[in-house]
Parts: sequence; C-alpha cells; structure tokens
Amino acid sequence: MINFLRRLRSSDFSYYFFRDPIALVSFAVLLVLVVAAFSAPLIAPHNPYDPTTIDIMDSELPPAWAAEGSRNFLLGTDDMGRGMFSTMLYGMRISIIIGLGAVLLQAMIGIVVGLLSGYIKRLDSILMRIADVQLSFSTYMIAIFIGATFQMVFGVANYEKIAAPLLILIIGLAEWPQYARTVRASVLAERQKEYIEAARVIGLSKVRIMWRHILPNTLSPVLVISTVQVANAIMSEAALSFLGLGMPQNKPSLGSLITSGFEYIFSGSWWITIFPGILLVTLILVINLLGDWVRDYLNPKLYKG
Repeated sequence: MINFLRRLRSSDFSYYFFRDPIALVSFAVLLVLVVAAFSAPLIAPHNPYDPTTIDIMDSELPPAWAAEGSRNFLLGTDDMGRGMFSTMLYGMRISIIIGLGAVLLQAMIGIVVGLLSGYIKRLDSILMRIADVQLSFSTYMIAIFIGATFQMVFGVANYEKIAAPLLILIIGLAEWPQYARTVRASVLAERQKEYIEAARVIGLSKVRIMWRHILPNTLSPVLVISTVQVANAIMSEAALSFLGLGMPQNKPSLGSLITSGFEYIFSGSWWITIFPGILLVTLILVINLLGDWVRDYLNPKLYKG
C-alpha cells in the first residue's frame, strides 16, 4: 500500500491533527474561507458582477461603523460603488479557482516530465535541461510577455473574457519544474528497489511500472508541494493583477481589488485596499501553515507527534 495513504488512513492522523492547535485552527479558518467563497452567490448581500445592482453614488463609502458609513455596506464600498464584503467573497472565489487550476496544471505536466526523466535515462538530460531553462524565467516575466502579447494581438476586451483560464495557463506553465524535479528525485530512489526489479522480471511494461508502481510512491512529496504551490499561485495572480495583467475590474480577484484601491489609500479610502489585503494574507497564511503540518506529518524523520 502507498506509504502516504497508509499514514493518512491510520488512526494517529486524526489523533495528532486534532491535538495540534495550529493545524486545527488553520484548517478551520481555511474551511470557513473556502465555504464562504464558493457560497458567495448565496450569502453575499450584493452581486458585484451585476451592474444593475451598483450605484456609482455609493462609491467610496466607509465601513458601517464609521461616521459616514451605511448599514447596507458592512465593509464599505469601492470606487465603483460595489460593497467590499460581497466583492471580496466573489474575488476570493476567483483567486482560489485560479490557484487550484494552476496547481493542477503544474502537477500534470511536472509529474509526467518527472516520471519520464527519472525512469528513462536517455530522456533525463533533455527534460531536465528544459526544466532548467524554464526555471531561468520567472513567473512574472512569462506572464508579462504572454499577457501583454495577447492584449496587443486580440485586444483588451477579448483578454478580459478569458482572463481566468489564461492566468491558470500562464502560472501553470511557469511553475511545473518544481514538480518535475521532485518527482524525478523520488523516481530515481524508487527504481532501485526490489519491487521494481521484480516488476521488470515478470515482464511488465515501462508505462505500467511508472504509473501503477512508481507513481503512487511519489505522491507524498507531490501532496506537500501542492499545498505550498496553491498559496504561491494565489500570490502570483495577485502580483499579476497589481501589474495590470490579472483579472479585469468588472470581475475582480483579491489581487485586482487591492490594485484598484491602491490609488485611494492615501486619499482616505483605506478600506478598499486594506480589507482585501488582510483577507489575501490570511488565506495564504493558513494554506502555508497546513502545508507545513502535512509535510512534517508525512515525513517520519521530522514528525515527532
């Protein structure tokens, strides 16, 4: 049985998890944020994507507890008159979707490349050199090049229509070498073990050995990387939005919300940037804390109970 699945299924997983206050609180906060984000159409007081529900006269209203605040907008409004609470819920949903989608793409590419590189020697040098070249370019450089080129060729209006899938593609293509290198290292260790030699002796194909025998035993580090990469993908999307290459203003993510309010922070409308910024930091923090706990738990050399 797969090592990491055996550990996840063992009774000590829940025992140690519920006795680790950091992991427990992080999971509870993340669960609340995810449920709130994907329940935005049900719990949000306003729909920021529906222009008929937005009144420009309500723009830049402070939070409800401030002197000029309105009870209709708990956390105030942005420069377009959208309620910050509702817009943040919808924006967080987009940020999470982009983060999960990008990590899924990274994992698919990286796992395939890592398996082939680690098991087939003649492909190792070629694939790893490609990964090295990829690592020499930052995510932002690739995103700026692809995003700016797409906007120039197809126009800003067409870019806004497919901004989310394009961001998933950009971030996914930029970060797959992390998975490839990790999976390759695990494959190099696994291919020397006796059960792989036995599989070769009985005549199993390379594809079957890689996917049915080696891959399951490399999933433990992949799971740990994925938790970290989700947070990195969300941060990358926020950074790209800050550069003007992220989500459009009519369908904002947390990053584009921070960007749209940045120019108003010194004029007194601090809530437009501060509240989405706090939410983004909280989301990334709890994901990273959970990732650290999972990493320690799946590594018996690190985890002490």
